[in-house]
Amino acid sequence: MDAQPLITVIVPVYNIMEYLPRCVHSITGQTYKNLQIILVDDGSTDGTAELCDRLAAEDSRIKVYHKENGGSSSARNMGLKHAEGAYVGFIDSDDYIEPDMYEKLLAGIEKSGAYIAQVGRDEIDEDWNRLPDICIPPAKATLYSNVELLRELLLHKGDCSFCTKLFRRELFEEREFPIGKLNEDFRLLVHMLTEGEGILSLPDRCYHVFYRQGSNSRKKDKNEFSRVFADSVDNADDVSKHVDKYFPELKETAFRFGIFQRLEYLLHIPISQMRRDNKYYMNVVKYLRKNWWKGMRNRILTKKNKIYHTLFAIAPRTIRIVHKKLKRL
Repeated sequence: MDAQPLITVIVPVYNIMEYLPRCVHSITGQTYKNLQIILVDDGSTDGTAELCDRLAAEDSRIKVYHKENGGSSSARNMGLKHAEGAYVGFIDSDDYIEPDMYEKLLAGIEKSGAYIAQVGRDEIDEDWNRLPDICIPPAKATLYSNVELLRELLLHKGDCSFCTKLFRRELFEEREFPIGKLNEDFRLLVHMLTEGEGILSLPDRCYHVFYRQGSNSRKKDKNEFSRVFADSVDNADDVSKHVDKYFPELKETAFRFGIFQRLEYLLHIPISQMRRDNKYYMNVVKYLRKNWWKGMRNRILTKKNKIYHTLFAIAPRTIRIVHKKLKRL
């Protein structure tokens, strides 16, 4: 046991009484035994805090930390402060994993020399229906270069989730998750791609995403949706600067990503927020207008993307109203 490297698994926890035992037991039941399991109670109010303590009493590898509510990123950051493992993984508290996930991830890292390894995932709803794949894993184990993975992410083909991955601990030495942001995994992963070389992607679907109503990360509130897409626009601007500095061969792909994220924002922001006094909204529209010709010349944007780019640059609110009426029909 002592010869095996320690893996720290961090689980942010908030008001998740019904599903937390399944999540935790899927971790304690791993075939790879040398684990440090950190449950960070993010100010739960429904008895989940006490449940964490009871689960810790079942297994000495579980450590519990209680804090005031601050969101998933702050909970993960607290977990990182207490992480002792040479490798770090993350699990969302309503999800669960296959028994051999960490054994496969660690074996892949040790064999390939990669700094990060990831497995495939599937999505399941509350009625146990399999949902359409968001990310399709490769048919066989594939070692991507940093440039190749970043290109996949910018083309919306790659998986940016930290939950499907195992990381070498040193990647977090001077980094943490951004507080108060959504889509935080994408931004942090992009910044990690300047270190090491090679990310191993395994074909096995070992991570199971459980979509439930009321989940913090899967809310249906319209304002929350608009915030998600606004943060995605901010991520696009951040990655554009990052590409300019470290991956100039991906400039055209990063530009396409920025246009696509803005179109998604305009397709999801509540129409009531599409006003001239909304500075964020107006800046998105101005960007599309300023970069219209560059968008039309972009070889990666699809014909459909370019049509939406043109329409939203001309009359975004009108287009959304018409779009809404057509969807009803």
